[in-house]
Amino acid sequence: MSEFWLISAPGDKTNLQAWERMNTVTSKSNLSSNSKFHIPDLKVGTLDALVGLSDELGKLDSFAESIIKKIAQYIGEVMEDSKDKVQENLLANGGLKDNMKCLKIDLISYLTRFEWDMAKYPIKQPLKNISEALAKQVTQIETDLKTRSAAYNNIKGNLQSLEKKTVGNLLTRTLADIVHKEDFVLNSEYLITLLVVVPKSSYVQWQKTYESLSDMVVPRSTKMIAEDAEGGLFTVTLFRKVMDDFKAKARENRFMVREFYFDEKELKCEKEELMKLASDKKQQYGPLLRWLKVNFSEAFVAWIHVKALRVFVESVLRYGLPVNFQAMLLQPNRKSVKRLRDVLNVVFKHLDEVAAASLMDPGMDIPGLQLSNQEYYPYVYFKIDLSLLDCS
Repeated sequence: MSEFWLISAPGDKTNLQAWERMNTVTSKSNLSSNSKFHIPDLKVGTLDALVGLSDELGKLDSFAESIIKKIAQYIGEVMEDSKDKVQENLLANGGLKDNMKCLKIDLISYLTRFEWDMAKYPIKQPLKNISEALAKQVTQIETDLKTRSAAYNNIKGNLQSLEKKTVGNLLTRTLADIVHKEDFVLNSEYLITLLVVVPKSSYVQWQKTYESLSDMVVPRSTKMIAEDAEGGLFTVTLFRKVMDDFKAKARENRFMVREFYFDEKELKCEKEELMKLASDKKQQYGPLLRWLKVNFSEAFVAWIHVKALRVFVESVLRYGLPVNFQAMLLQPNRKSVKRLRDVLNVVFKHLDEVAAASLMDPGMDIPGLQLSNQEYYPYVYFKIDLSLLDCS
């Protein structure tokens, strides 16, 4: 499963008891894979500040998660590739050093081996300052994402619009890559060359009748210059003054005259615009993808630090001072989610008998608690969902 449970319980002097009890019962039954989640000694501050920060961190948690999902999805859009290929590019800066270089590792490895980034988020400053620094960082990433994606999407959208014109049928598609100057009688006061789309089944009829559809059609002036699955594109030259009559008669015979007048300058501009947009998209692709991968990592790392802050704050509020709790990361076995929840409830029910009882009896209210029963457990609990590409 790509879902993890980040929980905490009060520890003894060594913090071993809470971890060992939980790990023994869950591992023995293969309910989950577990690891300790290391949170440094952060500054506690006042109780009032912690209560206010708890609410702010909840909002920041949701905001940060939404941004990393947006980036993950946008990487998929930009790469225009398979989900597995995109997933390979969703990495985190592991904080692990190899020859003084930061390694990029997969998200699960980063999470299960989490280390607080002391350089980026110094732990001697107040918790609120750390929270504000994380919020500022994620907000800036969101702002930059909007700007960069808008610029790239504009180029991509314009290119797709032009490309669509090159793949329609002969009645609708652009003719810039089909027609040539020599196909037309140009700069004549009396003559004009029209383009007519003729169904395949009517080729013989066209050849027999086009000269007699109206007066003043130039004999033997037709030739086919393009063909698709449905029909062919034919030229025909006639006198300008009979053009409307010819169009009407052609329509009666299911020959469709295209409204097209050869303009070499306009066709050249259309070709150049297509080439320019394709070039611009190619030039922006590399730098944009690199930015997305770097900032996905930055946002993801920030999000997990927000989770760590939430566990710390909620554990202090729930278990009191001095600070003494063990944070634990569980990856539930897909088939054992309900069983795991029941086992944890038994192991930690002594922490909050009322909450534990309410879980056994879903109809029971928890006095003074605003959260629904499903969100409140005897232990501190937060979910981390790494199925970043499955979100809508």
